[in-house]
Amino acid sequence: MKKLTDYNKAFFIGIGGIGMSALARWFNHSGYTIGGYDRTPSDITNNLIKEGAEVIYDDCEEAIPGIFKTDTDKTLAVYTPAIPTDSEILNFFNAAGYDVVKRSVALGIIAQSSYAACIAGTHGKTSVSTMAACILNQTRIGVNAFLGGISKNFNSNVVIKPESPWVVIEADEFDRSFLTLYPQIALISSMDADHLDIYGSKSEVEKAFKSFVSQVKTDGVVIVKKGVNITKEANKNARFYSYALDTEADFYAKNIRIENSKYIFDIATPDGVIENIPLGMPALYNVENAVAATAVAYFAGAGGSEIRCGLESYAGVRRRFDIRFKNADLVYIDDYAHHPEEIKACLRSVRDFYPDRKITVLFQPHLYSRTRDFAGEFAEALDMADNVIITDIYPARESPIEGVTSEIIFDKMKLKNKKLCPFNRLLREAGQVNSGVLLTMGAGNIDSLIEPIHEALIK
Repeated sequence: MKKLTDYNKAFFIGIGGIGMSALARWFNHSGYTIGGYDRTPSDITNNLIKEGAEVIYDDCEEAIPGIFKTDTDKTLAVYTPAIPTDSEILNFFNAAGYDVVKRSVALGIIAQSSYAACIAGTHGKTSVSTMAACILNQTRIGVNAFLGGISKNFNSNVVIKPESPWVVIEADEFDRSFLTLYPQIALISSMDADHLDIYGSKSEVEKAFKSFVSQVKTDGVVIVKKGVNITKEANKNARFYSYALDTEADFYAKNIRIENSKYIFDIATPDGVIENIPLGMPALYNVENAVAATAVAYFAGAGGSEIRCGLESYAGVRRRFDIRFKNADLVYIDDYAHHPEEIKACLRSVRDFYPDRKITVLFQPHLYSRTRDFAGEFAEALDMADNVIITDIYPARESPIEGVTSEIIFDKMKLKNKKLCPFNRLLREAGQVNSGVLLTMGAGNIDSLIEPIHEALIK
């Protein structure tokens, strides 16, 4: 592949994805003419159009804007592995001789010219990445960042500061994408079985994470959550550190308490304790995420006051324990949780903050394969709520699997107050909840209900 400077145009196949749109914004800011394809319009694609991108929604060669059909050698085509291999647009770019690369390859090339702090993990990486970016944004040198969600601080999934030598990257394990990255700092937040449609087994997931760690640069830093099975054997040339919520590690929280609806805590570091850090975000797991982000920022050069200021200013990420409505009777929270461990963590945090309220969950399973592989674990996690409504599986990139429906989770649940509901009736079900905590969960198009639910509640 040529250098990025050899191109002046870029077309993104799957431009509406959170990672792809971050890349598209970076290319746009860097002076490229950009365009892309996605299946359906969304807030992300609408905003990209406002920023100057040409976006199409028909997967056919004729729909591709003419400007991307000239100067083949000056146009880079970038695709997400979630795009089907029979995509007409993808096959057009391949057949016509364009340079065509995966998103992860393009991101890896951008990262090569920077000090990369890469946050990996089967869950937790979006919040940790965004917190780390908020902290480093307080420093004199600033930061670039590619995030897996829309940061409320930056109102974007990308932070661009060309003069900064540092880039924070959410390192995605899906399709082994993170193996295109060679970090200065790598953090591993979790290593649970997931994406088994790609990996086949948990041991293969672990093997990929260890390969990722092996790519950390000589004398670089590896930060691993205490209890995650990655040791120095994975990279003998890097320095290893641990972090934890509140058990002793190289980085951990002490004196955790809630004051005026905020967590206040101290963070122990190898150089001492940073005291009285206020975190405006609810959820105890966000305190753990704050410890992880502190470790990343610490090795990137942030001082104690910058860490405290960055965490205090952290406003959260859309769809991560996102409180959308609150009154005396009802709290409405939206969360991206789509793995059993994420659901458990979210529900534990709701119980911590609202111990006397009943919790109603509207859950959309994501992927047939994940539903099949973790039906029992999903049932156990959802049983932690008081009422659960499960809708149809969101297929994303997959074709249906015979015998796999939302019902296989439903049947394994012990909770009595449970219901199966078609997607087109979810909004009506949400309207029946007038007290307690209402929680929408899932990584599919359940996000299309967030605004309608919010609008109904504020009337």
